Amino acid sequence: MLLTMLCLTFVVFYLVNLEPNLRKLSISQTNMRASDEMIERWLVYNGYREPFLERYGQWLGVWEKPPSRDVETGEPKPRFSFCDEASEPVFSGVIQGDLGCSTAFRTTVADRLLPALGHTGVLMFWVMLTMVPSALLIGVLAGMREGSKLDRSLSVLSITSTATPEYVSGIVFAVIFASWLGILNGSAATATRDGVTFYNFALPVMTMSIYGMGYIARMTRASMAEVMVSQYIRTARLKGLNFRTVVLKHALRNALIAPFTVIMLQFPWLLTGVVIVEVMFRYQGFGWLLVEAAGNNDIDLLLSCSIVSVLVVLLTQLISDVGYAYLNPRIRVR
Repeated sequence: MLLTMLCLTFVVFYLVNLEPNLRKLSISQTNMRASDEMIERWLVYNGYREPFLERYGQWLGVWEKPPSRDVETGEPKPRFSFCDEASEPVFSGVIQGDLGCSTAFRTTVADRLLPALGHTGVLMFWVMLTMVPSALLIGVLAGMREGSKLDRSLSVLSITSTATPEYVSGIVFAVIFASWLGILNGSAATATRDGVTFYNFALPVMTMSIYGMGYIARMTRASMAEVMVSQYIRTARLKGLNFRTVVLKHALRNALIAPFTVIMLQFPWLLTGVVIVEVMFRYQGFGWLLVEAAGNNDIDLLLSCSIVSVLVVLLTQLISDVGYAYLNPRIRVR
C-alpha cells in the first residue's frame, strides 16, 4: 500500500508540475499581462525551479525545505502571505501533516480540504444508508425467484438505473421535483452553509443512490440465484425448513460475499464520483473542491486531493479482502 501510494503520488506530482501548469499558476498569481521575465522571477522565488526530485522530497517531508528569500534584501520571506511558513530550513511536508498552501482559496490546504471531506462524508453516509439496503433487498427478491415476473421486473429496473448517467437523472429529478412540483431545492449550496435538511439534500442523495443501486442489486441477484440452486439449499428444503428460514439463515450469508466487495468499491466511487453531482447541485464537498482546484491550477490542493483518493481506495480494498475472508467459510487465514 505504501509503495502504491508513493508511485501514484509521484506520477500526479509530475503531471501537475508540468511547465504549462507552472506558467498558468504564475500568471494567475501575478498579472495576466506579466512578461516572461516576471513569470520566471515568480517561479524562481517560490521554489518551482528547484530540481524536481528535491521538490518532491520537500513536498513529502523527507527533504529539507529552504525558505523563500526576498529578491532585493535576501531576507527570509514566506512564499504566500496567507500561509504561515517557516523562515528557516525545515522538514515540513505531507509526512509532517503540512499539506501546503491553496493558491486558489488563499489559505492553507487543510483549512479547505478537511471541511470539504466532512461535507462529502455526510453525503456518502446518507447515500450508502439509502442505496445499500434498497439494492440488497431488490437483489435478494429477484434472486430468490429466478426467472419469475418479479425477477424480470426488478432486473429491468436495476439495469435502467445503472445505465442512466448521473448528469441525466440529476437533471430529470431537478426538473420534476424542483421546477415542476417545487417540493425540493434544486441547489444544495445551502446545505453546507445553513445545514443539511431534507429540502436541500434529497436531490443529490437520490441521484447518487439511484445510479449505484442497480449495480449492487444486479450483483446480489446473480449471487443469490447461484446460491439458491446449491446442494445444501436443496438439503435444507428437503429437511422441511420453510422458505424464509432457508433464505435468511442459509442462503443470504453466502450470497452476500460477492456484493460485499462491490459495496466496498462504492466508497472510492462515492468520493471521486461525486464530482458531477456536487458540481451540478453546487454542494461544496470534495468533488466540488477538486474541480475548483483543477480549474485554478491549485497544485498543492490537487496533490492533497490525490492523496485522499488513493488512501480511500487502498483502505477500502484492504477492508474488502479482510471482509471477504470473514464471510467466505472456505477461506481461512493462517
